[in-house]
Amino acid sequence: MNQAQQIAPLSVSVEDAAKIVGYSRSGVYELIASGDLKAFKLGRRRLILMTELKSWVERAAKDGAR
Repeated sequence: MNQAQQIAPLSVSVEDAAKIVGYSRSGVYELIASGDLKAFKLGRRRLILMTELKSWVERAAKDGAR
């Protein structure tokens, strides 16, 4: 009767972002350092908004198609 609804995360850790896009953790940190991927700190954790991660994937796909 009561089914738990899955709530999509608004942000993910660098480690989770790396798993999602198939990059290494250090590769994601390099993207952040270069300004290609935006991230923010919350306490001691560095997080990436899912919308930003999706936008980066779309930009990378568009640039790769050229």
